[in-house]
Amino acid sequence: MELLAYIISAVIGYLMGSINSAILTVKLLKHEDIRNFGSGNAGLTNTLRCFGKGCALFTLIGDLGKGMIAVILSQTFGKMLAGAETDLYLLGCIAGIFAMMGHIFPLYHGFRGGKGVLVGVSIFLILDWRVFCILIGIFAIILISSKYVSLSSIIATICCPFVTFAVQYFLEDIHHQEFTLPQIFLHFGVLCIMAGMIVFMHRANIERLKNGTESKIGQKGKKIK
Repeated sequence: MELLAYIISAVIGYLMGSINSAILTVKLLKHEDIRNFGSGNAGLTNTLRCFGKGCALFTLIGDLGKGMIAVILSQTFGKMLAGAETDLYLLGCIAGIFAMMGHIFPLYHGFRGGKGVLVGVSIFLILDWRVFCILIGIFAIILISSKYVSLSSIIATICCPFVTFAVQYFLEDIHHQEFTLPQIFLHFGVLCIMAGMIVFMHRANIERLKNGTESKIGQKGKKIK
């Protein structure tokens, strides 16, 4: 039954992640396809850059919400199927990874979506708000100092597995679920996979950062010709 819980978590994550907030918001409010503008990425930054704060706000709420809902549903079904003793944190991570995959390759939008940063970080609002706050802090510091959203996302993403490991190893779990050292290392490994996916999706941004051609926050996006 525990294996079934993980499979259901993956399915829930992917189906929830496939609901792309940027595509839906821009289509409903502006009657355009966000993927035809700016960087072509169906995510928060490109939405803000091309269509302003209103569309970006709805995208932010949607992307945070779907990651959180995916975790909540996966943990709920996990408890029902495998009992409270199952590793609910791992179930949430599995749901998060597949929610990211759904965001990147959305079932409902021709398998062409965003990069998954916001969805990935949203799961920590349910799993451990301390990790979420630390990652947002790292993101904010890099963004303020560099003005590059992509660089801030990449660095915060790389820090994610290490921050999670430190919090689980040195601090008491807020859900009163004690993790063994093998579990902590397992969580670390799964989150490394998640981080690797996000960094890989930013490979074009990394190349532009190296070349000095990456757009900074505040620059306007244009329609792709």
